[in-house]
Amino acid sequence: MAARVAAAVAAALLAAALLLPGAAAEWTLTKKGTVVSYDERSLMIDGKRDLFFSGAIHYPRSPPEMWDKLVKTAKMGGLNTIETYVFWNGHEPEPGKYYFEGRFDLIRFLNVIKDNDMYAIVRIGPFIQAEWNHGGLPYWLREIGHIIFRANNEPFKREMEKFVRFIVQKLKDAEMFAPQGGPIILSQIENEYGNIKKDRKVEGDKYLEWAAEMAISTGIGVPWVMCKQSIAPGEVIPTCNGRHCGDTWTLLDKNKPRLWTENWTAQFRTFGDQLAQRSAEDIAYAVLRFFAKGGTLVNYYMYHGGTNFGRTGASYVLTGYYDEAPMDEYGMCKEPKFGHLRDLHNVIKSYHKAFLWGKQSFEILGHGYEAHNYELPEDKLCLSFLSNNNTGEDGTVVFRGEKFYVPSRSVSILADCKTVVYNTKRVFVQHSERSFHTTDETSKNNVWEMYSEAIPKFRKTKVRTKQPLEQYNQTKDTSDYLWYTTSFRLESDDLPFRRDIRPVIQIKSTAHAMIGFANDAFVGTGRGSKREKSFVFEKPMDLRVGINHIAMLSSSMGMKDSGGELVEVKGGIQDCVVQGLNTGTLDLQGNGWGHKARLEGEDKEIYTEKGMAQFQWKPAENDLPITWYKRYFDEPDGDDPIVVDMSSMSKGMIYVNGEGIGRYWTSFITLAGHPSQSVYHIPRAFLKPKGNLLIIFEEELGKPGGILIQTVRRDDICVFISEHNPAQIKTWESDGGQIKLIAEDTSTRGTLNCPPQRTIQEVVFASFGNPEGACGNFTAGTCHTPDAKAVVEKECLGKESCVLPVVNTVYGADINCPATTATLAVQVRCKVSGAQAA
Repeated sequence: MAARVAAAVAAALLAAALLLPGAAAEWTLTKKGTVVSYDERSLMIDGKRDLFFSGAIHYPRSPPEMWDKLVKTAKMGGLNTIETYVFWNGHEPEPGKYYFEGRFDLIRFLNVIKDNDMYAIVRIGPFIQAEWNHGGLPYWLREIGHIIFRANNEPFKREMEKFVRFIVQKLKDAEMFAPQGGPIILSQIENEYGNIKKDRKVEGDKYLEWAAEMAISTGIGVPWVMCKQSIAPGEVIPTCNGRHCGDTWTLLDKNKPRLWTENWTAQFRTFGDQLAQRSAEDIAYAVLRFFAKGGTLVNYYMYHGGTNFGRTGASYVLTGYYDEAPMDEYGMCKEPKFGHLRDLHNVIKSYHKAFLWGKQSFEILGHGYEAHNYELPEDKLCLSFLSNNNTGEDGTVVFRGEKFYVPSRSVSILADCKTVVYNTKRVFVQHSERSFHTTDETSKNNVWEMYSEAIPKFRKTKVRTKQPLEQYNQTKDTSDYLWYTTSFRLESDDLPFRRDIRPVIQIKSTAHAMIGFANDAFVGTGRGSKREKSFVFEKPMDLRVGINHIAMLSSSMGMKDSGGELVEVKGGIQDCVVQGLNTGTLDLQGNGWGHKARLEGEDKEIYTEKGMAQFQWKPAENDLPITWYKRYFDEPDGDDPIVVDMSSMSKGMIYVNGEGIGRYWTSFITLAGHPSQSVYHIPRAFLKPKGNLLIIFEEELGKPGGILIQTVRRDDICVFISEHNPAQIKTWESDGGQIKLIAEDTSTRGTLNCPPQRTIQEVVFASFGNPEGACGNFTAGTCHTPDAKAVVEKECLGKESCVLPVVNTVYGADINCPATTATLAVQVRCKVSGAQAA
């Protein structure tokens, strides 16, 4: 026993001796902990360099019941680390009142990571941006006198430090830091400060130095980082955020490792945006460019985006967040992104010794062609990254006496500096496409009832002022909605004499959308967009002799999440006039205005069983504004994700069993002619087997009978591979830290694998020649061979998986067709077979 204790103490002392900048001395001799430090090459675990493949998964954007599966799937993707922000306004909605339940149970989430033997990166901020409402800052901060966010400002620094220390202590109490035996190996203070530093000048530098000193003083025992910076104070590590950090970022402090805290796997989207994708090939290219130049940590932002439930999204941000990530909004693997990156991680990890400890060298092989090499001659280890950085120009280069084909904007990994085992442009994993299915259970009892909100009058409002008030100061971020109302008298001489002329109300607003009523009649809607700071509501209306009542329901689609002026952002009516009257323009801005924050349904929680009972419901009608609709539905069988299709509605909020599913806005049509998002995730964790309450608040006009409850599958799988571009990839396996060559791929093949318990039941598309498009949207080209579908059906139907050769003779293709790319495109549909279903 004494010998074991002595050995443990000796090991701890050795670790202490190996410590380099970034490790906190007070944690060095912890009995069960891990020493986390760093050198110029990488983060170090117990004195050893390591590689870190991390994925961002934000705990409030998925229910706790999903966390374990999400983390397990991320680990299957070759990750060893999970990153998350900490959400200040979720944890401290009121000063000194903290919340860590349900989706905000940070400790439970970190324990899930720990239970799966993965590391964690916790980005405390506490400003986070993250397309999250108000950038994660609680609204109540705005009401503190003389406060300036993220500046050398005592009121802000006082509140920031109080929250940071509270979170750190909570994490320490739960033993979450690596030196305590927990998963956290890295923490972040502040967030992308470079974006606003130009507005802060010298005071910005003072604030950053204060933030770094404050963070280090918490004694967490793991390094701190500041992201999207080239230099950081003291021991804090500056890191990169962006798409191509290997080529766009310069680390000025050469004693610190190259870390990439945000590799954007897509582009977050706002209402009105078209589909934004980033290819698996481009992400892989960016990762290997970064690692080729010495990077050792990459964090995919996001790896799983999840859902902006309730009102948590920032201004205009879609409810579905980063749906194009390697795991989609529902937690399903998006191929080929998931598999292509998994293969990349596995290859680099298999040769980590040469990469982390080898001597580095660099060679220019031609215009746009490079080789970055890592060699350990004593161990006969060599790893090389061959890069072709030219756009649209494939090429062959000579490297160490051998010729290598390198496609445009790609990187090849050469094990032993001569064997190509991975190329970022050569995707061999299958593609997948989602399909949506309406079940019989959810279509039964599709009976809706409704309750319409009352339109307020000026004289019945409690908050009255001469001019319209600023919106956020009235709602306090407890609602998206603020009623503005005013009244005015007209004489017969004021109204237009001609019947073909109608008065027009013009309102300039800095909110996000607006619904108008004149004398209780619906006038119309108006909206802004993420790119516009304001909009003009301009609609004709009918007025009368006597008193006229105007009511405008102004809405915010979340508070802004970034910018140096965040505390000063305002919303609401800026100017209001009536045009087209016989007596000229009527200026209503100083006419006297009444205000009512929040809806009646929100105040009484109409979206709950208890709150619902306070209202008189009646059979639903179509196309009524400011109306609540309700129905019940049963949970669909199985475990496929569930969504609600809102295509028949316009704009509003969705609730299921009292849970806020999020904002919908299907009337905001993109340039492509369709909504940015029409289906919305309902996690199964929110449901019970029978009698689930679905409540919809429709602001504009909609047809509730068209709302569909659906399940989602990724049963459509595809291959898209060319014969003309030989893989030049060799089959390998890891053997004692080295890559062992098994055989060379002499032919290109495409493999299709169905999800568990499903077989290939239908060949949706098959073509060899010059097909175009993507999985789910292939089209045949001019060199299409009609035999392709029959060949694929014979090889694949009824099987769980099949392998298809990419050879023109197999499909009877005319290789002399002038436009051919010798490409095979196949889409098959997997289903539960009759025997399996029984």
